[in-house]
Amino acid sequence: MTTTGEDHTRAPTGPWWWERRRGAVLDVGLGLASAMECGAEGVPFARDAGVPLWLGVVFGLLAGSVLLVRRKWPVAVVLVAIAVTPAQMGFLMGIVGLYTLAACELPRRVIVALAGMSLVGTMIVTFVRVSQDMARGDLTLGDWFVPFAAVTTSLGLTAPPLLLGLYVGARRRLMESLRERADSLERELQLLAERAEERAEWARSEERTRIAREMHDVVAHRVSLMVVHAAALQAVARKDPEKAVRNAALVGDMGRQALTELREMLGVLRSGDSGEPVRRRVEPEPVPVPLAAVGVAAAEAASKAAAAEVVVVDGPWLSELEELVGQSAAAGMVVALSVEGELRSYPAEVEQTAYRVVQEALTNVHKHAAGAKTYVRLAHRSAEIAMQVENDSPPEPGSASAGLPSGGNGLLGMRERVVALGGVFVSGPTDAGGFRVSAVIPAA
Repeated sequence: MTTTGEDHTRAPTGPWWWERRRGAVLDVGLGLASAMECGAEGVPFARDAGVPLWLGVVFGLLAGSVLLVRRKWPVAVVLVAIAVTPAQMGFLMGIVGLYTLAACELPRRVIVALAGMSLVGTMIVTFVRVSQDMARGDLTLGDWFVPFAAVTTSLGLTAPPLLLGLYVGARRRLMESLRERADSLERELQLLAERAEERAEWARSEERTRIAREMHDVVAHRVSLMVVHAAALQAVARKDPEKAVRNAALVGDMGRQALTELREMLGVLRSGDSGEPVRRRVEPEPVPVPLAAVGVAAAEAASKAAAAEVVVVDGPWLSELEELVGQSAAAGMVVALSVEGELRSYPAEVEQTAYRVVQEALTNVHKHAAGAKTYVRLAHRSAEIAMQVENDSPPEPGSASAGLPSGGNGLLGMRERVVALGGVFVSGPTDAGGFRVSAVIPAA
């Protein structure tokens, strides 16, 4: 399928070996003309050969009608034309046969051999006939005219159709080659556009997953702490008003922090490079795309795929880890933080991932092991950063859960974050009845 929307590999529509009806009509017309010519030329041939006239006419009609099969057997047509050359008939058949032979897909040595045979045969017959006419006195020109007439006649009947056929055949092959190249290019561009669209869709899916993971990390931890503090506030509201006030203040602070982080994230999602909000557009009806536009579409799709990633909100950082642990301690968790090695700067993605792993692990402790003692360990190594969050078994197994809903995506999100940076993530229960989350992330 090309830019015009037409398929050049059409099925044959003509009878027998003809691809089109007009080709059959043309060959039938040429065959009738050749048969009439050979039939008329069969009369003098019959007189010279001393055979009945009707036999000469029938022979001419049969010989001339061979031109009907010029498209299927061009070699046979040229051979018949060469064979009837001594009878001085089949000039139209010889011309059309040479043209068809030169234009078809045959080896050049076959074309040259048959064209040479036709040239030599025509030259010999013309030389003999002109010599006989000169001997009878029908022609009174000099002796130079005999070879001149033989050469010019043979060249005139052989060279023009042969050269024209070679030109038409070469042009046809060139057009077919260009058409095949255009079709191949179109298929490649369509494949490129499909791959670019798949890449863009994959990028959008990855970005949706990343946004969902970020939203989960931001909301789950803050809201979990708010629920824990709200439960503590409800429990001590009447017994210890001062502690209730502190818990209420903590709930307010955590709510404001959660809202701030959500606003920052939504602000990035809503605004593009220009800072303007994205407006919904009504897409027009699909229209056929020409070949020239396929490449443009592929390039646009590829550029969209490359630009599909949204700018990540700044923070959090490992320097805020102590504050994070302090929030869990304020919510009633017995948590201990230990740091090995010297704190240094890491790439933003590494620090954010390490922070989120610890944050999600602490959130899971609040959800599934309320009251359990928790250990947070962070190690700064030469080429990597390692973190581990381990909790003991809950003091009261029957009340291990704080009543917080769980979507089951926390561990999966942590693993995706760490593996995406080339790290290792391991999680599972401990022999003492607790739970351990460990991760190692390359520093580069």
